[in-house]
Amino acid sequence: MKANHRRRRRRQRPANTRGFTLLEVMIALAVFAALAGAVIAAGHYSLRQNARLQQQVQCAWVADNQLSELRLQTASPGHQQLLRRFDGRDWKVDQTITPETDPRLLRVDIDVSPADDDQPVYRTRGWIPAGHE
Repeated sequence: MKANHRRRRRRQRPANTRGFTLLEVMIALAVFAALAGAVIAAGHYSLRQNARLQQQVQCAWVADNQLSELRLQTASPGHQQLLRRFDGRDWKVDQTITPETDPRLLRVDIDVSPADDDQPVYRTRGWIPAGHE
């Protein structure tokens, strides 16, 4: 009889030492899964944005370099597509030079895109001195 009494005592736990129920564990796992999914999605979005911003900055540098080159040489109105190498990548530069109302200036519109893409990533406009022929 003493052995039975000991077994009963071991099976009966005080209320303050009870563990989690299966339902509580499942709810906690569902909450964790939802939070983990949100964190992964935010990380993926951040990586995509970082790559896009890096590409835009590189295109801005290519466009700025092209405009600087045009300022150092005599340019004439017209349209050109050029291929430029920068930071280990090829970039397509689409430039249009048009006369301005002031005869001393030419307007330059530059679009830059990756060499394998027709969609411009960066567009800028600048002015260069008109060449005196």
